[in-house]
Amino acid sequence: MLELSPFSNLLEQKTYKYSLQDVPEPNLYRDLFSYTEVPKVAFNHRHVPMNMPEEIWITDTSFRDGQQSVEPYTIEQIVDLFKLLSRLGGPNGLIRQTEFFIYSEKDREALRRCQDLGLRYPEITTWIRASAHDFKLVKESGVEETGVLVSASDYHIFKKMKLTRRQALDKYLATVSDIFDMGIVPRCHLEDITRADFYGFVVPFVNELSKLSRQAGIPVKIRACDTMGYGISHPGVALPRSVPGIIYGLNHFSDIPSGMLEWHGHNDFYKSVTNASTAWLYGASAVNCSMLGIGERTGNVPLEAMVMEYAALKGGFNGMDPTAISDIARYFRHEIGYKIPINAPFVGRDFNKTRAGIHADGLLKDEEIYNIFDTKTILGLAPGVMVSNTSGSAGIAYWFNDHYGLTGEQAINKHDPLITKLKDWVDLEYANGRLTTVSTEELEEKVHLWSSGSLNGKIETQ
Repeated sequence: MLELSPFSNLLEQKTYKYSLQDVPEPNLYRDLFSYTEVPKVAFNHRHVPMNMPEEIWITDTSFRDGQQSVEPYTIEQIVDLFKLLSRLGGPNGLIRQTEFFIYSEKDREALRRCQDLGLRYPEITTWIRASAHDFKLVKESGVEETGVLVSASDYHIFKKMKLTRRQALDKYLATVSDIFDMGIVPRCHLEDITRADFYGFVVPFVNELSKLSRQAGIPVKIRACDTMGYGISHPGVALPRSVPGIIYGLNHFSDIPSGMLEWHGHNDFYKSVTNASTAWLYGASAVNCSMLGIGERTGNVPLEAMVMEYAALKGGFNGMDPTAISDIARYFRHEIGYKIPINAPFVGRDFNKTRAGIHADGLLKDEEIYNIFDTKTILGLAPGVMVSNTSGSAGIAYWFNDHYGLTGEQAINKHDPLITKLKDWVDLEYANGRLTTVSTEELEEKVHLWSSGSLNGKIETQ
């Protein structure tokens, strides 16, 4: 039978429907995941078309997955971060949702406090276990959507839950039916999808979810969870690790529209950002992230990274306020006491600072030579240099002009006598065995000791 596809707008054969394969033994893909070796990347050279949705957005899991790997945030911290998320996402809701735990009274109070702010975005959702107690908590919270865990791989179904695929499917469908009965949108978290039998379990299960959704008259959301970071974005890579294949298959064989499809990745193999972008490109409207990438083990997809990915793919921020990224980073450093790696992209203290003298020389001539973009305009953070034995005169001159706000005719160059004197002192420090970078306070002390009016009042007027 031929049907007009709502995704490709072409006539396509829709005769084959995937059925559950209720296998007696788990399929653990031992050829890929031997456990005693690094997981292998297999190719079948099958390509699926890119299908970027007209609208894409970000969802947040900082207060759920993020809190599982750090000391729990206080209620005040959650409220403050929620407001920063809203500011970052902007009036168009590019950070569309954020999810909360609701197990403790503290969790529920934080949720209520954020609801009371009356902010349109991000929408507050929850995450629950499949229990009557949790259903009651969701209903009392007043949220319109909740996440529910529906583990997809045989690792979880057979080895953790001690069920067969049929038993797991029936258990999951009963849980989702209960959520529909409450009039709440279920967001089904297909845990460990990158080790799951995609056509033997995932597609048949999601097809049953779609059938339930039509009967209930309530949409169902699918979150494809790359729980272990095994996802691969290379063209022609084989399932179950293929991110393009997973997203295409859920769109095409389970009729899940892009707006109901979300990617949730982890960074175990340094692929979280690439995989999230790939999910967008191949048909998922939403990618799930956490602030600073804080999450289980190696972390989630960094939210700030996907803000930049959005701008790169769509050509602008569409109302987002990227300067909020810098304020989020400051809040984590100063209010929460979280140690952000100093070279972390966009949020690390030194992400746009250089120690190399030749780079500093380029910055001194034109910052565009060595700065990734106008970080002062976009993030509110000007590029800078760290003074060390590799900074040279150019690096010290750049630090000086940047630190004292000297521009144009007021700026001094690397041949200025004061810069020469500072460089000689720095060189002597390292010749005597120094290993650390030179602090701002040390440089300030030398500047005020040696300037003696030779700068014609330039620094005194700053």
